[in-house]
Amino acid sequence: MPKISGLARSDRPSRPRPADSFDRRLIAPMVLGSVLNPINSAMIAVALVPIGAALGAPPAQTAWLVTGLYLATAVGQPVIGRLVDTYGPRRLYLIGTALVGIAGLLGALAPSFGALVAARVLLGVGTSAAYPASMSLTRSEAERTGRDSPAGVLTALAVSAQTVSVVGPTLGGLLIGVGGWRTIFLVNVPLSGACLVLGVLRLPKSPGGRRERRSVDPLGMALFAGLLAALMFFLMKPRADHWWLLALAVGAATAFALREVRVTEPFIDLRVLGGNIPMLATFLRQFLSFTTAYAFLYGFTQWLEEGRELSAATAGLVLLPLSLSALAVSAVTGRHEAIRGKLVVGSLVQIAGCAALLGANSGSAIWLLGAVGIVMGIPQGLNGLANQNALYRQADPARMGSAAGLLRTFMYLGAMVASAADAAVFPHGADTGGLHDLALFMLAGATLLLAVTLLDRSLRTPAPPTPRKA
Repeated sequence: MPKISGLARSDRPSRPRPADSFDRRLIAPMVLGSVLNPINSAMIAVALVPIGAALGAPPAQTAWLVTGLYLATAVGQPVIGRLVDTYGPRRLYLIGTALVGIAGLLGALAPSFGALVAARVLLGVGTSAAYPASMSLTRSEAERTGRDSPAGVLTALAVSAQTVSVVGPTLGGLLIGVGGWRTIFLVNVPLSGACLVLGVLRLPKSPGGRRERRSVDPLGMALFAGLLAALMFFLMKPRADHWWLLALAVGAATAFALREVRVTEPFIDLRVLGGNIPMLATFLRQFLSFTTAYAFLYGFTQWLEEGRELSAATAGLVLLPLSLSALAVSAVTGRHEAIRGKLVVGSLVQIAGCAALLGANSGSAIWLLGAVGIVMGIPQGLNGLANQNALYRQADPARMGSAAGLLRTFMYLGAMVASAADAAVFPHGADTGGLHDLALFMLAGATLLLAVTLLDRSLRTPAPPTPRKA
């Protein structure tokens, strides 16, 4: 048999592989690419204070480092997901991961706070490609093998993203302790390089050989981007004199809806989406789950550094138990769908964790704060995986990339609302009173998540995905 190492998978059609077996060579680039966004989302949590001190930026200003990435991601995920549906996952994966390396280098060399925000925006765009590409590849492999739900692969994607989200602060704290806050940007350069090598060697050029080219609807994409941008700028500073931002968001939403229902190939088919109530409920649960999760991640971390007066490295270590509990829960429950059960348990534990946070103060023992992290790690390991599995069954397979992108959009909408909430409760620094106000906000979100889950009857017997006419 001729030697084939170093060749792209698409160049090796004769390589033996069981017809009903998922191509495991795809897993490494899928997982590594998909964690680029959550790791950059999480590492910044412990860097906000040192960046603010170094560049003279108050907490309300450093919040743009969070929001800039999330705004770019919220727009980029469904846009790039649609491009994945149209042009295939390999090309978009490679372009996106290359942008990650460029953004990491720009952030490491940024001379000003504005340049740093620009690097974070570019990171958001670049990291938007891998997840919809991975979900599209998963669906293509499921169709090729005839297996309804490759639970192990979906679990690997969810577990890696969720675990990295909570490991990120610990990793970020260690990197900052070793080389300063610029290292959390520089680490993207080798990560990007690894993704590019794996992508070139392992991702197929035309999965399944049946991809249909479609219009990408650039006007619809632009209106969608304008809608999200106006809404998020308002959420950053929700004041009465910023009413015009809400008016702009409503206008963009109206124009977007009118556009999408009239064109043959819409960016987001609102007629199909509006008739898919279970998928809309999944998007809402994703939003609620991650509003609470990210409010805790950013708010609690800032309070550990300012209210509890811990160093960035120590604050990252305090959050390590959260990482471990999320990993353990995901590993134990990952291969069993149990979508409704996971969401019920996850929301109940979120409620318990938020209630426990109301008792935290500047004198709380480190072990007690770590225990709160353990509790909050449990829903991290349940909710994201459950919503991803629900979407996999609810979405039109032909639009899996854009549907997966929208799922991530709602995740980052939650993150942006969480960031706005953190800025609102910590206007002059992360004190204990603000932490308790944040806990009440999180408690309301977790309670609403439980209610939405209990009211959704479709979760009892999720149907397998069926194609819908575009």
